[in-house]
Amino acid sequence: MSTILPGGTIGILGGGQLGRMLAMEGRRMGYRIGVLDPVENGPAAQVADFHVQSEWTNTQRLMDFVTQVDVVTIETELVPWRLLADIEIDKATRPSSCVLALVQDRLVQRQFLQDHRFPQTPFASIKKGIDLAHAAQHVAFPAILKKRRSGYDGKGQTRVASETLLSQAWAELGEVPSVLETVVPFKTELSVVLARSLHGDIQIYPLAENVHRQNILHTTRVPAQVANTVRSRAEELAVSLAEALDYCGIMAVELFLLEDDILLINEVAPRPHNSGHFTFGACVTSQFEQHLRAICGLPLGGPTLLYPVVMVNLLGDLWRNGSPQWDRLLTHPRVRLHLYGKDQAKPGRKMGHFLLFEENPDRILSEAETLLHCVTQNKSVSSSWTAAHPIEKTPQMTTDDQKEDETVELSGLEKHLALSSSIFSADFFLNDTRGFSQSFGETPS
Repeated sequence: MSTILPGGTIGILGGGQLGRMLAMEGRRMGYRIGVLDPVENGPAAQVADFHVQSEWTNTQRLMDFVTQVDVVTIETELVPWRLLADIEIDKATRPSSCVLALVQDRLVQRQFLQDHRFPQTPFASIKKGIDLAHAAQHVAFPAILKKRRSGYDGKGQTRVASETLLSQAWAELGEVPSVLETVVPFKTELSVVLARSLHGDIQIYPLAENVHRQNILHTTRVPAQVANTVRSRAEELAVSLAEALDYCGIMAVELFLLEDDILLINEVAPRPHNSGHFTFGACVTSQFEQHLRAICGLPLGGPTLLYPVVMVNLLGDLWRNGSPQWDRLLTHPRVRLHLYGKDQAKPGRKMGHFLLFEENPDRILSEAETLLHCVTQNKSVSSSWTAAHPIEKTPQMTTDDQKEDETVELSGLEKHLALSSSIFSADFFLNDTRGFSQSFGETPS
């Protein structure tokens, strides 16, 4: 594949907020951006050069769209992997269809990790009712039962407190092929966001520390307050996984950190990721620009963190009493607001996020929570953030010579099981993970 320089056209399958930020960065760099998405006037379509509104099943409109672009990428795993396989016959696609197929089925993803000896949560497959007893023997309780496909942000999954409740939980999920996973006693949720180029070069962003609420990402703090040994191990796992997949583009690897500092891989996302939003403002190169650089065959940009930062998701729940008071948030001199242009706020729906830059890692989370609280309060803010919190010198990155055994606990925040932000929809089974790029076989659901 030849290098696609600014002036070329990038096609994005999917029109949500990730596509929106990809389009914004692409247009800034001088690319033309096309978006194909079933939704009219979605977040990405609002900022793209052109938008084709079409269902994924409309082959003619899809292929007409593909002829107008130089490279195809995705912003959601809802895109059927077979569709991507058809496209890549004549057009470069990043990521490839085989990578998308891998992550669209939780069982296949787990088996790939197992076959490549990556550490992960114990799991068992459930295809039929007869498999329930066998799964219960191999997975400790409490556990999480997840549909193999089409689950994200806590959807398509349920917590199972004991073996006696497993049959009921499976019935509630519709008795569809599922994966049962042990709930591990983790102390911190982490994620590595990295980019791998067409030539195999890799750039890694600073390790992120995540907190989920109701199975949806709530905050991401960077740099993560963990020992350097943990940081190095997390990066090593993510790099090894990207190379095993022969991946190209931005990828996020979600991890559990246990009490004994053992790391387990929870999920893999082959696209820009919610926990990487901090890069869009806090790093030299955002994850969105980095993804475009990778898929266009350009050299990767620097991932250096400019300021310690926390990212806070803004969910539709904030709109329950009307539009949030954004002026109260923006009064803070170190806040960066991103709203996604969605026309309807719903509980649990990601409507935007904000970044808060702060030198003190102990204060940054509580300060962010205070800001989030302020935007929905009726009473006026008594004093400006500038007066209450004078701007200090330009924050510096946490250095690597911090104590190896130092771990700062999350004060006042809930810790919940990190569930996938990936979306699973393929109907396939991976037979030979050693040659997964060529070998896929079908199994009935």
